[in-house]
Amino acid sequence: MRHEPRADSRGILDPGRLRREVRFRRWLPAVALRPYVEHYWLIDWELAEPFEQRVLPHPAVNLVFQRVGAGPQTAEVAGVGRELFRVTLAGTGRVSGVQFRPGAFRPFWRRPVAELTGRRRPVPAGLVAGRQACAGTDDERRATLDALLLAWDPRPDPAATEATALAEEIRVDRGLLRVADLARRHDLSVRRLQRLFLDHVGVGPKWVIRRYRVQEAIEQAAGGPVDWARLAADLGYADQAHLVREFTAATGVSPAAYARSVSGRTG
Repeated sequence: MRHEPRADSRGILDPGRLRREVRFRRWLPAVALRPYVEHYWLIDWELAEPFEQRVLPHPAVNLVFQRVGAGPQTAEVAGVGRELFRVTLAGTGRVSGVQFRPGAFRPFWRRPVAELTGRRRPVPAGLVAGRQACAGTDDERRATLDALLLAWDPRPDPAATEATALAEEIRVDRGLLRVADLARRHDLSVRRLQRLFLDHVGVGPKWVIRRYRVQEAIEQAAGGPVDWARLAADLGYADQAHLVREFTAATGVSPAAYARSVSGRTG
């Protein structure tokens, strides 16, 4: 059982600038929710000038509660995003987010998660029921999110547990590069593995492997000088050019250009 939220910056482009411009922090949910929820993420801002943040999404569903200025709270279910996400923050505001573990939103949604991929839908109104997830202290916001998710009454699902464990294996094992290898490890057919991921994660296992590898390359680039040829080999790319193509397609800039853009702003 985890006792601290993850501290990495995977998927966040220019994480140093994000932390300078806004208050960003992560918290763990109530113990009963930890099999399903990766962490809560809270952002508060008070900006003199607009600020654009870019994120390469994880293979995970998020609930996003937002209040800008004195406006009303909005509440959305955000499916797995295939494309680079861009958001411009201005003035004052707050976001209280829930990042689910890949594969673990299915017990709440109770339908194939692929129907959410690339889409945003309102959180069911009965669940919100006047709860203000963006109001109060961090402890109060966390308590509100706990209450909302527990009221949703997730139902244990062995297939969701299996999908979550397989996605976590992909995340932590850099040597896992092919879907067939993952299937073989667990005595599964590739076809069953693909169906399991589409139903519970929302995208296929090959996409999850590639997304995690690009996210790792982004994090490495933000951390200091990188031997791109060695990193390409470590992440299972055929050559450095292949890594450059995938990185550029995912982020809109080459690895070298991204590394230069953050080299003077890290920390």
